[in-house]
This record gives sequence, C-alpha cells and structure tokens, in this order.
Amino acid sequence: MRLRKLRTKPVTRAAVTVLVCSTALLDASLAAAAEGDPATLSADPLATWQPEGIVWSLAAANGVVYVGGTFETVRPPGAAPGQQQVKRRNFAAFDAKTGKLLPCAPAFTGHNHTVRAMKASPDGRVLYVGGSFGQAGSEKVANVTAIDTKTCAVIKQFKPAVSATVRAIDATDTTVYLGGDFGKVGGQARPRIAAVDRKGALLPFKAEIDQPVRALSIATKHKTLFVGGDFEAVNGQSVRSLVALNPTTGATLFTYPGWFPAQSSVKTIARDDTRFFVGAEGHGPGIYDGRIAGRLTNGTMVWKDTCFGATQSVVPFKGVLYSASHAHNCSETPGGFPERGDRQHLLAQSVDDRRILHWFPDTNGGLGEEVGPRALVVSQGHLWVGGEFTKVNDKPQQGLTRFGDTDTGAPKVPALKLDSAQPGKVTLAWRATWDRDDAVLTYRIYRDGKLVARKTERSTYWDMPRMTYTDTVAAGSRHSYRIEVTDGTNTSAKSAALDVTVPKPAQRAAAPAATPGGTAQQRSAGEPQTQPAPESGHEQSWSPREFAEAAANEAGDVR
Repeated sequence: MRLRKLRTKPVTRAAVTVLVCSTALLDASLAAAAEGDPATLSADPLATWQPEGIVWSLAAANGVVYVGGTFETVRPPGAAPGQQQVKRRNFAAFDAKTGKLLPCAPAFTGHNHTVRAMKASPDGRVLYVGGSFGQAGSEKVANVTAIDTKTCAVIKQFKPAVSATVRAIDATDTTVYLGGDFGKVGGQARPRIAAVDRKGALLPFKAEIDQPVRALSIATKHKTLFVGGDFEAVNGQSVRSLVALNPTTGATLFTYPGWFPAQSSVKTIARDDTRFFVGAEGHGPGIYDGRIAGRLTNGTMVWKDTCFGATQSVVPFKGVLYSASHAHNCSETPGGFPERGDRQHLLAQSVDDRRILHWFPDTNGGLGEEVGPRALVVSQGHLWVGGEFTKVNDKPQQGLTRFGDTDTGAPKVPALKLDSAQPGKVTLAWRATWDRDDAVLTYRIYRDGKLVARKTERSTYWDMPRMTYTDTVAAGSRHSYRIEVTDGTNTSAKSAALDVTVPKPAQRAAAPAATPGGTAQQRSAGEPQTQPAPESGHEQSWSPREFAEAAANEAGDVR
C-alpha cells in the first residue's frame, strides 16, 4: 500500500501518560481460546445496489445507510457495469434492512468531488459529511457540510470553511470533530484537527498535529477523543499514529509508544462500551497492518493480532470485531491462516481475545489501489461493506455489499473416490470441503439410495483434511455410493454416483493369486447405472497411493 513517508522532526517532552506495549498488559485469556465463539453474521451476501466507482465512507442513521465516495451513478443488484444506471454523484442513501435505493441524493461536486468521511449525530437527526468538494446540492461549502436526515436537505447554517480534505468525522450532541489534511478552519490555524459546534462555529479546542488525521472516535463518557493517522508529533511531543486527546481543550492525555512501528499509520478507530479498536496499515519492512484493542478506562492494551495486510476499517457488533483489510499470514494469531500468496479481505474476531472466527466472505482487490473493502457500518442488524472491489465471494458485485443473519449458502459437495476394496469391505475417500461461515460440516454417505453413515469434520479453506469411510458389504456385490454435506442449515446436492463392484475372495490356484481389487465407476446424478466391466479390467480402480496423489493434486486453492 502506498503511504505518505512519515517525517521526523525535533519534539519536546510533555507531562502525559505513556502507555508502553508489554505482554504484562495483555489479558491472560490470550493463552487459551475462550469456550464458545460469539455468533457471526452470515457470510452470504444480500442483493445490493452497486456504485460505479469507489466507496470511501459509510454511515447510518434511523434505518438508512449513507454511502459516500467517488462515483457518478449506481446500478441495481445483478446489473452489469454501465447498465440500468441511476445518477448519484458521490453520495447515495439506502434502506438499511431491505437495501432499497432511496431518493435522498444531494450531489457533491467541485474540488476533487469526493466524499471521504461521514458520521451521524448521536440523535440521528444530522449527517455530517466531509471530503474534498466545494458544493453540496445547491449550497457552496468548503469540504464539509451537514444534512438533515429527515428531509435530506443540506443545512445552510453549517458552513465551516475547511482549507483541505476532511478524512475523519465524529460527533457528540454538541460538538463535531474534524480530521484530515487541512491546516486552517475559518481562517484560523487548526493543523489536521478541529472542533466546531452544531452550527458550524469553530470551538477553542486545538491540537498541533504534524501529518494527516485519518480516524477519530469520541468516548464521551470517558472524556477522551482518540485520534489516528500518519503523524509523528502531537502537541510538540513525539507520538506515532495514535493519541488520546482531551475533547474540550485538545491537550494530550495518552500516547502509545511501541504500539506502531515506523511507516505504519492508523486508518480506523471504533469502540464499544468498554474498549476501543484500532486498525493500521504500513508500507515496507517491519510494519504493522493488524488490529489492536485497548481499554477505554485507561488506554492499556487488551490484545494485538499479527496479521499482515493493511486494515482499512473496523466495527464491533455483538461481541465480534469485523474488519476490512487484505489480510494474509495470520499464522501467529489464534484461529489464523498461513501465508498462501492470496488475500482475505473480510475478517471477524472475538472482541475479547483477538481470535479469528470462522467467517470468511471475501472480495477481490478491485479498482484503484486494489485494496478491496474500505468502509464498514452496521445498521438494522446488517453489516454494510463499501470499497473498490468488483467481486464478492467470486461473483460480480461492485463497490458495495451487505450481510445479514440468514445463512443461505450450502457447502460444495466433494467427489467420492474408491480408496480400497477387499472381499466384504469397501473404503471410500474424499477431500473435506469448506463453508464460509461454518467450521464444522457433516457428511452423509448413501449406499444404493440409503443413508448408511454420517461423519463430522472441521475444515477451513486452508486446511481441508482427507476423510474416509469403510462400508461392510457382501463380496461380489455391486453398489452405488453418493455423498452430501450440510452445515446444519443448508445441504448440498448429492455427489455424482460412484459405482463399486466388491471383489470376491481370491481362488486358490497353482500360480500366485492376484491382489484382490474392486472396480469403481463414477456417473453423474440421474445417469443410469451401466454394467460394470469385468474385474480384470479394473475400470476406474483407485489404489490408496493413487488416491493420495490425486487428492494432493486436487488440494490446491479451491476457494
């Protein structure tokens, strides 16, 4: 990922609390996974409209999800690029539950005509919008504005004059915090961060930050404003990427030395009732790309994962931390996966102990920098994902998708093979399949249409074990085997039939007897059974070694 090179400058020391990264600060629960994982949402995407461009920001209020970015039109679910387009200039609104496109559509134009940050007021009455634009609807503005969520009208009285791009917004009942690239607000010096009231008037809050601010999160109860970005200095003190400020004055409360190495930047901050969560990206060797949880009460670290692949957004929901990134090599994080050369763009983790949960919907990298997803928001029990991707779960879907509670996807059925056959005994084998939101799958084996066995196995896309089943049958008999797999909610179709002729006992003869062997023939579901070839032909017969070699060839990236 391209990052602005961080600058080094002389700084002075201040009397603030320094929070050192130490294993002594981590929860003891990291030593072992807690019993029982929190439930995740389904990994099956719901039908969603598609912006023809990049989504940079998402916000929600009163059952509506607002989408901001760089795009000129949106198109319906399933429509190909350029088809059935509806004009929406860098801003669109959707029903959070149904996904329906709503008429709220002020155009954001001028400057770089892009929306980069949005946040609703706590009461949901106002949506604050920031970015690089000079006009919102018919109103002349300067990189930030406010929208009445009931009428969708731009609030004319709210007109802070921000000198450059706004990249982060958070709000209380009385105050709106802005972060970004700017140096002035209303003609007064406010380097990279400022606070205005609900009418847009500049407040005395002031902090000196040397590089762009990319993330803000206000914890009103704890009187703390968390600030993340590219910076190396805050209020004259050496501070890398993350700082906690007094939300009234801008004075430094906490710094976090050791949390982030050089060339790493905080891109996202979110919180729940007790913890704050930070996501980072870096460029070059020795960087940090993962997620960290800290305590709201005192800022100390709770956990830190070790995944690579820059994190763009995080959001906690019902005990799960969802994140947008392009994760790879999470091998040192509980529940994580090894380096495989590919990328996992969406993750779920336990908010308590960093464990990666079995929830693996995915996108591609898509347009622009090919980062994939860039923004997350939860509304009405649905997780909305925006970014620059053009595929979701390997199917075309551009810029926007969403996930709910309903599990609709059945696991992919494996292919049965004959592992070995002896008089009176047949051993079948298959490679376990995997499911995006269920780790444990049940396999049902049918002989001649009758269920004869169930086997349960845990699998992931990076670890699909070989499985076998041995059936006791009469020597010389002929049988047809099929398999299906279920995640407990959805069941696959049955596999193609594997027709097996069970060998007879070897006959005594003067010459040495040949090794007993069965015959196997695969046919697709519905295809009539044919007369097996004579045993001497051994049509489609598989030895254990042959099967192992074939299974190894099949065991590549099947995601």
